[in-house]
Amino acid sequence: MTTVVYRRTDRRHGAFALRTLDPDADAALLHGWVTHPKAAFWMMLDADPAQVTHEYRRIHAHPHHDAFVGLWRDRPTFLAERYDPAHVELVGRYDAAEGDVGMHFLCAPTDTPVRGFTLAVITTVMAWLFADPATRRVVVEPDVRNSAVHALNAAVGFTVVGPIAKPEKDALLSVCTRAMFENATGLTTGGPATPGGVPA
Repeated sequence: MTTVVYRRTDRRHGAFALRTLDPDADAALLHGWVTHPKAAFWMMLDADPAQVTHEYRRIHAHPHHDAFVGLWRDRPTFLAERYDPAHVELVGRYDAAEGDVGMHFLCAPTDTPVRGFTLAVITTVMAWLFADPATRRVVVEPDVRNSAVHALNAAVGFTVVGPIAKPEKDALLSVCTRAMFENATGLTTGGPATPGGVPA
């Protein structure tokens, strides 16, 4: 059984939500997303359904990493992962600080792209992370070649720290504090009464 953990209404695009991910029930959905050519930077293009299930079972069981299915107008349209960068992905590769949260997101492939949708998705994911008062800074490590995500990151307030070498890629470490996100988006974050989005 899945649970909605966050809801937000975007001014342009309407209702967004995030729900918990079920590694088995969502496997077929996720397989179609992560193996699509547009998801090349997700690095699962050759994964079969069993491998996708295994990966998300691993994340589901991990104490410092979890995954969520994003909904737009009640339909699954994106994937979000949250992790503790002091324990996952960036261990020993940057100066971790209390309140750091790592993030990945992936939009589902579509034949009918909606202008501004991906920006609305990353804004929703960031607002969800900052709805937790313990989150002080969001940390990301996209592939250095992923110029589209670099532009989206900048639009929601990220600043580039610099390139770092990871086993699977050369990444561009970037960080965004709560104040940087609020200044970039005009949203207010941090509690259940937040106008821009509320915990479900």
